[in-house]
Amino acid sequence: MTSPFTHGLRSFFALGVIAATATGLATPLAWAQTPDPRQKEERTSFQTHAPWDAGLQLPADVAMCYGVDASLPDRVRQWKERGYIVHLMTGVSWGQYQDYLYGRFDGVNHVDEAQTDRNGNVISHGGDVYYMCPGPNFGAYLAQNVLKAIDAGVEAVHLEEPEFWARAGYSEGFKRAWREHYQEEWIPPHQSADAQYRASRLKYVLYRDALKQIFDAVKQKNAETGKNVKCYVPTHSLVNYALWNIVSPESSLLTVGADGFIAQVWTGTARSKNVYQGKTAERTFQTAFFEYGSMTAATRGSGGRLWFLHDPIEDDPNHDWDDYKTNWECTVVGSLFWPETTRYEVAPWPERIFHGKYPAPGSAPPPGDARRRRGGNRIPIPADYATELMTVMNTLNHMDQPEIAWDSGTRGVGLVVSDALMFQREGFKPSDPYLGNFFGLALPALQRGIPAEPVQLENLRTTDDLGRYKVLLMTYEGMKPLTNDADKVLAEWVKAGGVLLFIDDDQDVYNEVRSWWNAPGGPGYANPRQALFDALGVGRDATPGAHAVGSGTLIWDASSPAALTYKPEGADAVRKLIEQACGAAKLPYKETNHLVLHRGPYVVAAGLEAAPGESDHVLKGRFVDLFDAGLKVVDSVTLDPNRRALLLDLDRVPSDGPRVLASACKVTDEAPNGQGLSFFARGPQNITASVRVALAKAPGSVTVAGKPLDAESQTWDEASKTLLIRFPNSADAVHVEIE
Repeated sequence: MTSPFTHGLRSFFALGVIAATATGLATPLAWAQTPDPRQKEERTSFQTHAPWDAGLQLPADVAMCYGVDASLPDRVRQWKERGYIVHLMTGVSWGQYQDYLYGRFDGVNHVDEAQTDRNGNVISHGGDVYYMCPGPNFGAYLAQNVLKAIDAGVEAVHLEEPEFWARAGYSEGFKRAWREHYQEEWIPPHQSADAQYRASRLKYVLYRDALKQIFDAVKQKNAETGKNVKCYVPTHSLVNYALWNIVSPESSLLTVGADGFIAQVWTGTARSKNVYQGKTAERTFQTAFFEYGSMTAATRGSGGRLWFLHDPIEDDPNHDWDDYKTNWECTVVGSLFWPETTRYEVAPWPERIFHGKYPAPGSAPPPGDARRRRGGNRIPIPADYATELMTVMNTLNHMDQPEIAWDSGTRGVGLVVSDALMFQREGFKPSDPYLGNFFGLALPALQRGIPAEPVQLENLRTTDDLGRYKVLLMTYEGMKPLTNDADKVLAEWVKAGGVLLFIDDDQDVYNEVRSWWNAPGGPGYANPRQALFDALGVGRDATPGAHAVGSGTLIWDASSPAALTYKPEGADAVRKLIEQACGAAKLPYKETNHLVLHRGPYVVAAGLEAAPGESDHVLKGRFVDLFDAGLKVVDSVTLDPNRRALLLDLDRVPSDGPRVLASACKVTDEAPNGQGLSFFARGPQNITASVRVALAKAPGSVTVAGKPLDAESQTWDEASKTLLIRFPNSADAVHVEIE
C-alpha cells in the first residue's frame, strides 16, 4: 500500500518482523478437518511475504504470497499445506526491477524511465527501486515473473498499485511517450492547465496499457495450460488517489482484461483530512465510506470481483494501539455499508500486526514531536484487540446475507465521479487540496444520514445503470468527462423522471484544456457543462435555476462545491438543494443522525452529526457486540457521533438448536449433540479464542482438546441463553465439546 508516510511492504521489512520463519510444519492430517465448502468463493484473504507460521493462521480462505523471488515456490507450498487457496500479489509501479533498468532483460537501458519531478529528482522507494514510467516493454518484463508464479501453483494474480505520481512527468522516458502518444513535442506539465491535464491522461493510459500486456500474457498461459488464472488489481480508491496526487488507470482496467479489484482502503488513506463547514479534520469513517463506495461504483455492473481491504494498523508505525483500533473499526463499518460486496482482505502483512510492536495506548508522542518516530513504549498487540480482530475476520466470512434493511436518511441519491478527478492535482492551478469539489457535495449528505452513492461516469452505458437513483449530484469542478458518451445516458434518465442537481460556477481553468468539447470543427463549447445542457435540451446558455426536462428536472446552482466547504453555512446550502431535488423527484427527504444497516442477523451502525436539539439514536434489542473481545451481550447501543458498531442481533438468528453465534477462531465440523454442541476451532497460536454459543440451558461440562475448561473461562448468560467460552487458539485445530 502506497502512503505519503511510507509503504506497507517497505515498512514491515524495516520493522524486522519478517524474520519469523516456519519451523516444524505439521502434516495436513494433524489439523485438517472437513473442508469448508464455501472456501472456493474466496470470501476472505490476506497478503503476506512471510512463510507460514503458527501465529499467522488467520480465519480466511486465501493467502496471497507477496513478490516473486527464489522463496516463492516454498511459500506457496507451505500456505497450501495449511489449507489456504494461494494467490500471488506483486507490485507494478516499483520493485526490484534492476534487470529491466540496466538492460539485462532486453538489451536496452531503461533508467531514464524512472518517474522524475520538475526539479530532476527521481521518485524512489530507496536506492534504485524507482517508481517507473512504463515503457513499451515494461508490461512484458513484469509478465515474466507472473508466469513463474503461475508455474509455482498460484491460482490468481494480484497486480497492485499501478501508480504515476502527479508531480512526475519530466523523465526522458515520459517525454518519448508523450511524443509517441500525442504526436507533438513534450510540454512541461506545470506550464499550463492543458499540459498538466494531458500529462495526467497519458500517465493513465501508460499504466493501463502496461497492465494489459500482463493480462494478455496470463490469458495466453491459460490457453496453453487449460488453467483459469484470474487477474485482479489491488488499488487505492479514486477518491484517495485524487487526494494524494497520484494517477492510476482505475475503472479503465476492467475494459482491458482485469477480473476485478481489491479496494485498498485503510486507516492511512481514510484519515486523510477534508474540510466540512469550514473545519479541517480527519473524518476516518466518512472518508472510508466514500472510498469503498467509489470502488463499488468502479466495479458495478461489470461482473468483476471486488474485495474490501481493512488494515488493523497502518503504514505509519508511530500511532498507538488505541488509535489503530478506533480507526480500523471506522473502516470496517464504512465498508459494510456497501452490501453489494461480500469479499474482504482482512489484513495486509499479518506478520507486522501480530509480530510487530507499536506504542502502548497513550504512550505515542503527539504529531510533530521529535520523539514521535520510533518513540513510545512499544508493545505487541494487546490481547483483547487480537481477539477482536479474529472475531471480525471470521464474521466477514458470513456477510453474504439475503436480507438487507436500512435505517437511514433518504436513499436513492447518487454522486457522479470520474477517473479524471486525478487529472487536475498538481502543477498549474490544481484543484482544491482537500478535494472539496467532491467532499463539498458528499459530506453534507452523509453527515445527516443520507448515504449518497458514488456513480462512475465512465460506466454509464444505458439508463439501466442509473436505475437505482432518483437524484444525481454532479459537478465538473475538479474533473472533466473523458468523452461525451455519458451525456446521452444522463439526458435520457432525466427525461424519464430523474433529477440532476448540477453545482458548478464554470470558473475551473481546466475547462480550457484541449478536449472533445472544444475540438476544432466541433460545436465550440466553452466547457463540458454546455455540452451536457445541450444534450438535456435546455441549451448551452441556460441560466441557473430549475428547468423541466421531459418528466424530470435539471437544477443548476452556480456555486463552487470546494468553496462551499470553507463556509460554516456551506453544508446547509447543499442540503437545501438536495431537499429541493428530492421534492422534484417526489422522493421523500429525510435526515437522520445515524446510519444503520441490517445484513441478515448482523447490524452495522454509525452515529453521525445531530441536528440542533436532536438526541443520539439508540438501538434496542439483544445484541452480541462483535467489537468486544468478550462478545458481550447488550440490550441497547447508543450511537453518539463517534460510535461505530458491528453487532449480532440475537432476535434475527434462527433458533433451531444449539449453534456457534460468534467466534474468534475458524469453526468447522459444527455438530449438535443432543442439547449440546461439538466443533473444531483453529486460529493463530496463543491468541485467545472467544466463542459465544446458543444453548437451551447451561452446560454440564465443556472440554477443549479433551481437557475440562476451567470455570473462569466460561460464562453462562441466562437472559440470552448463550454461553461464552474462552481458550487459547491453536493453528492445529482443537476439538471443543459442550455437553
